[in-house]
Amino acid sequence: MSDAVAFLCRAIEQGQGLAKADIALKGGRIFDLVSGDLVLSDVAICADRIVGTLGDYSGVREIDVSGKIIVPGFIDTHCHVESSLITPLEFDRCVLRHGVTTAICDPHEIANVLGQAGLRYFLDGAMRTAMDLRVQLSSCVPATNLETSGARLEVGDLLPFADHPKVLGLAEFMNFPGLLARDPSCLAKLAAFQTRPIDGHSPLLGGYALNGYLSAGVRTDHEVTNLPEAREKLMKGMQVLIREGSVCKDLHALAPIITERNSPYIAFCTDDRNPLDIAEEGHLDFLIRTAIGLGAPPLAAYRAATISAARIFGLRDRGLVAPGWRADLAVIDDLEHCAVSMVLAAGRVVDDALFSSRGPLPAVGRESVKARHVEARDFGARGQGPSTQAIGVIPGKIITDRVPVTLPFRNGERQVDLDLDVVKVSVVARHGVNDNMATAFVKGFGMKRGAIASSVGHDSHNLCVVGTNEADMAAAINRLHEIEGGFAVAEGGKIIAELPLPVAGLMSLQSFEKVRETLIPLRTAAKGLGVTLAEPFLQVAFLPLPVIPHLKLTDMGLVDVDRFEFVRD
Repeated sequence: MSDAVAFLCRAIEQGQGLAKADIALKGGRIFDLVSGDLVLSDVAICADRIVGTLGDYSGVREIDVSGKIIVPGFIDTHCHVESSLITPLEFDRCVLRHGVTTAICDPHEIANVLGQAGLRYFLDGAMRTAMDLRVQLSSCVPATNLETSGARLEVGDLLPFADHPKVLGLAEFMNFPGLLARDPSCLAKLAAFQTRPIDGHSPLLGGYALNGYLSAGVRTDHEVTNLPEAREKLMKGMQVLIREGSVCKDLHALAPIITERNSPYIAFCTDDRNPLDIAEEGHLDFLIRTAIGLGAPPLAAYRAATISAARIFGLRDRGLVAPGWRADLAVIDDLEHCAVSMVLAAGRVVDDALFSSRGPLPAVGRESVKARHVEARDFGARGQGPSTQAIGVIPGKIITDRVPVTLPFRNGERQVDLDLDVVKVSVVARHGVNDNMATAFVKGFGMKRGAIASSVGHDSHNLCVVGTNEADMAAAINRLHEIEGGFAVAEGGKIIAELPLPVAGLMSLQSFEKVRETLIPLRTAAKGLGVTLAEPFLQVAFLPLPVIPHLKLTDMGLVDVDRFEFVRD
């Protein structure tokens, strides 16, 4: 008898109640995502599979969940683990306790730094996580030709990974201008994954352009930020992944579409969320309770977090509490608050023992910050006159405004204007490919002194610094080289707070608890400079992203994203 047949025999026997289940959850209520009813029932589990509901079961291990509600484990449909600032194994340990038993990640942050080595790192990590970490292969490395990346991945670089057991399909296709222009490189990638999930990334795209984009086989989008956009995309068969991350917060705007009627076509994602926000608010559990608090029916919210997410990505074995389904379960106190008291991942109770036996994932991308040493004079902003366009930060969004400004102008250079809340922003190439550097202006940080710098700079992850003066900007950038990447806050020519991220300049080698603790004084230091943004470091990290409207800065210059060309002023 094969192992598979032997398992089926055990599962059938335990499901019939002829033998004790491996685990029996006793005395709780199941939230039935078909009817919306709360049903008093035990749950029997054999290995990684649910084998019994709507009955009384005994188990080799019995767990009393009286007064609790049992729901399917949550599925984060789009995330960048790198943006949690921790390694895949620490991400697992951090979010699994919040009920997230499946996460679908796009490792394009590390892929833009290391190429195939970054993909291998994540796939190796996914094979060792307790949660089911699935990988979408990064489609846009680099995202555009308007910036310097550390790597380039063409279709031939992706296909060797396509049959890996953790790979689902093709990750967010950000280069929608290239797709619509029928660029051969774009079309080759899309053609290779026509039978697999293809994630979308089409902020504000609509009308005939959206029709063309969807005709390439794209099926999802997490960049939806307003109701008319959401409704058009839903009507055109696109599944909307409602996002609530550390910077991008779209849940409030999109809450009205979270209905029982729409629920098969929507899901939740975090995109980019750091351990401090997870500790203070939560992860998908936070999205669920926030959606319900905004008026979403609990049945719609829990469907979006579970069964709908599973079906959107073809994960047919999970998303319901029912016999024959994967035993990914969250035990919660009540539906409205979604307070998670216990989690089971593939039939294993999530506790410290689940993580204690595994060693660390070998680090990659050490010393990947190869930027040249900079001086204060390198941050001059030469121009034809005092008038220019500043990048206008919108709190809670990565979409930016174009803000016409007239600045102090001396010796052929534009200067900051603190009264207008306009300071400098610079991007410095860091991959050793060239010594590019560009400087422009940004409005909306509230900064009155000092500078903050980051080696997390979506998507090519060059160095980005925002500052009121050139000396502090230089100090912050040079410190990033010394600590192998991360975040740095400078004031008076000195570094007053930092967080090293030596794994490809993106992730810490520390535990998520240590990263969370370090983020607190880092955020305090930034606010001490006058910064008014809730999450200033990730806001800095998105200033170089030239696939998000409307104005961005790369190492090559200021980018008009709507026209997909550089601004010349």
